[in-house]
Amino acid sequence: MHLLLLAIAPVFLIILYIYYKDKYDKEPKRLLFYSFLLGAIVSIIVTTILYIISDYTIPIEIAGNTSVWQLFVKAFFIVALIEEFSKYIIVRYFAQTNKAFNEQFDGIVYAVMVSMGFAATENIMYVLQGGIETALLRAFTAVPAHATFAVLMGFFMGKAKFSQNRRRLNLLGLVLAILFHGTYDFFLFLEFIPGIWIGAFISLFIGLILSRKAIRRHSNNSRFKDSFTL
Repeated sequence: MHLLLLAIAPVFLIILYIYYKDKYDKEPKRLLFYSFLLGAIVSIIVTTILYIISDYTIPIEIAGNTSVWQLFVKAFFIVALIEEFSKYIIVRYFAQTNKAFNEQFDGIVYAVMVSMGFAATENIMYVLQGGIETALLRAFTAVPAHATFAVLMGFFMGKAKFSQNRRRLNLLGLVLAILFHGTYDFFLFLEFIPGIWIGAFISLFIGLILSRKAIRRHSNNSRFKDSFTL
């Protein structure tokens, strides 16, 4: 029970933070829960897919040496692409089409809810296997990383809902999430190179800075801001 609580605690702290930042027009709790639930379900599906295809992808060792190129492919075109695309599909066709999605900030809210559902399921599996140390480490790394990927994606998906360039902005959000996710994973996969893991934390730090700016910008530009302050 303690491990379970440690696994989900950082997820719900991030959810509460984003819910608080949605100052002017709160989203329906039912829709938020469904978004979270869909993210959790798709996490199980994606984890199963990644487990299956891992047996059929090109080995990351060639002639006894670790292939950096194959790790790059794994990070960007297998893990990051599949995970972020699965989240994108839910936001794009479940949340973005809903009438409750009525301001740009909602793109961030729903993307984070889906991503935190995904992260919760993933975190529970890792923490139950790795214990308290894994729970503490992922609380400050993997879970916030999933949140930053979601904010960056949601920022552009929020803009897309109210733009004539919807397809381009939606895809830009997806590509940006894949780029940051892939970069983060790639540096972690290069564990045989001493100190290279620092690159993952640098990318996470940059993602956090950009995420804060994205949250602030959409919040300041809320269409409901003026009526809220009257």
